[in-house]
Amino acid sequence: MSGISAFFFTIGTLLIAGGIYFMLAIKKPGFYPPKYILKKRAASFGAIGIVLLLMGAFMYSLK
Repeated sequence: MSGISAFFFTIGTLLIAGGIYFMLAIKKPGFYPPKYILKKRAASFGAIGIVLLLMGAFMYSLK
């Protein structure tokens, strides 16, 4: 069970880091994807990352 929760923690952390990257990319001039696409990506990566972190915490608490 700890391997599964570690997997969820790792993937969740990577997705939140990706969301932060896209949020910072919005401020950069000349970044190719339009800002609304970057905002959608940042929001979706962050939301999915938080859900996976919560799932990992729940599975860890069951242990």
